[in-house]
Amino acid sequence: MRWALLYARSRQVPAGILVVLLGTAGVWALAQATDLDRAKGAALALVASAGVLAAGLRGQDPELDRTASFSWIPRRAGHVLLIGVAAGLAVLARQAIGEDFAPVGFVARDSLGMLGLGALGAAVLGGQVAWTVPFLWFSVALFAPLGPEARYQALTWLLQPSGTPVATWTAIILGVTGTAIYALAGARR
Repeated sequence: MRWALLYARSRQVPAGILVVLLGTAGVWALAQATDLDRAKGAALALVASAGVLAAGLRGQDPELDRTASFSWIPRRAGHVLLIGVAAGLAVLARQAIGEDFAPVGFVARDSLGMLGLGALGAAVLGGQVAWTVPFLWFSVALFAPLGPEARYQALTWLLQPSGTPVATWTAIILGVTGTAIYALAGARR
């Protein structure tokens, strides 16, 4: 168990969790003070959470990680999955206290897609800028048309209503692909 605590501290997990909680509360306050659409508010909170926690996907010493006597693949995959769980739970915890942001299916789908995008960002760009991939996708989706065509539903999957098959499959593909690439390759140096 000691290795888990050391791993969490080296990946800035405690600070990341604090920022996730504060960020989710800030987005909820923004949604209350403005006419921010609930789906956009929930997606924004998940993007911010995934982005903050994805920065911890790169350790302080990549060479030390590469010389470990155990396989990093399951640990990396577990870390990515915990990012999705933490991001989703922060939004759902906020919902338990106050008004609903979005349905549980929406939060689960978006958490899965965001964790994949954050992991993909860490593997391709590096841990310090891993947040840019979820943020860029959110930015594009925010201004893209929400049409009934499959290409628009795939592009704006994180803002689509829960139960939209194209949005769900897009999030699954992003989540599985990003997690697999990061688990196998690790964060870019």
